[in-house]
Amino acid sequence: MRIGELARRTGVHERLLRYYEEQGLLCPQRRPSGYREYADDDVDAVRRIRSLLAAGLSTATIAAVLPCLRDTADGLVPTCSDLVADLHRERQRIAGSIAELEASLGALDRVIAAAPEDVRRRALAAPGR
Repeated sequence: MRIGELARRTGVHERLLRYYEEQGLLCPQRRPSGYREYADDDVDAVRRIRSLLAAGLSTATIAAVLPCLRDTADGLVPTCSDLVADLHRERQRIAGSIAELEASLGALDRVIAAAPEDVRRRALAAPGR
């Protein structure tokens, strides 16, 4: 199938599919005309890529782990022994980022709470709030 059909079947824009190819996540065949030719399996590959991106993994990490994952009815399952350790490290990195964001959120909450009541009231009544 051509890139437009893959985009339609996955809901992923053609530019993003080209980016996935640049990152080594997709490897379509090339026709003599230069057009990309995708296999039916690429539909599933794009879905795996989207799931891993949604989980917070970078495209570089996805390129490394994608060959070690398979789809099951329950979701993605690692098939390489080193992958689980790598995924634990990624999880720790993401958990650290969440903790930092929660600390930032708490600091903002304290600053907002310290504002005098009349200032908070005017800020909430301002247009666009």
